[in-house]
Amino acid sequence: MFQRFSTTLLAACLVAFSGMAGAVEVGDMAPDFRLPGADGATYQLSDYRGKQAVVLAWFPKANTHGCTIECKSLAENGDKIRQFDVTYFMASVDPLAANIDFAEKTEADFPLLSDEDKSVANAYGVLGMLGVAKRHTFYIGKDGRILKIDTQVRPETSAEDMVSNLGELGVERRN
Repeated sequence: MFQRFSTTLLAACLVAFSGMAGAVEVGDMAPDFRLPGADGATYQLSDYRGKQAVVLAWFPKANTHGCTIECKSLAENGDKIRQFDVTYFMASVDPLAANIDFAEKTEADFPLLSDEDKSVANAYGVLGMLGVAKRHTFYIGKDGRILKIDTQVRPETSAEDMVSNLGELGVERRN
């Protein structure tokens, strides 16, 4: 019995730490990604390098309470975010069909990305033990380096917090 328990405990620890192995830190180059969006386009981070900042807001699960609040906050306040020279995305490990439905229901006016194989979530260190992404937001500079990682995202004020962070980080404003 003890051996089975210790084997199970070891396996659980390996799963927990494997998600942390790919974690990135402020100052690191952001891992590149190429992911499908709910809007039918495919987005690649390296396409923005040298052109504009990028915000990548990970969310746990489409069509759930907190994620709906966060997505609606960003959709309803997109005009404030777009005052900055930035492209912003929400991303999850949900199937693309779920994110398409979610984008329609929340009237998202920005891309929701699907990382179905969870490789990008692993690279960013956001894949949780339950197999969903943690609610973390990454602010990526024009040079491709991570400027800030917000691990305390509040769904109800996510847009206002994003605007505040973009200002504090000195992201350029649009003309």
